[in-house]
Amino acid sequence: MAEPTPRRNEPRLRPAPLLFEPAEAASDPEHFFDLESIDDPRALLARSTELTLAFRAAADRALEFQAIAAAQLADPRRFDRLTTADIAERAEWTEDYAKKMVEFGRDLLRGGVEGRGPVDPV
Repeated sequence: MAEPTPRRNEPRLRPAPLLFEPAEAASDPEHFFDLESIDDPRALLARSTELTLAFRAAADRALEFQAIAAAQLADPRRFDRLTTADIAERAEWTEDYAKKMVEFGRDLLRGGVEGRGPVDPV
């Protein structure tokens, strides 16, 4: 099973594999990572829980990378820096959320959020 996203000084555990589905399976709305083919409820619960945790870990990690990128793009030392309004437009966020993400990203870059669980910048 997947573990919550570790911070910089903790070893990173790998979430359950998110196997890519063939195009024909993905086009079937009833098909989802082959879960519909699992008949044993115990096995279904175990695999669906693995997927849930893997998706959460992936979303948490992706959010951290978004924040880091936002902070880097807003860095005043960059000659090509973007305003928070520009970042918000590119990421399809509100400007207030972009400001929070920039600050969260700056904290991550400084290493200021170590030891905390997954953080939502809102």
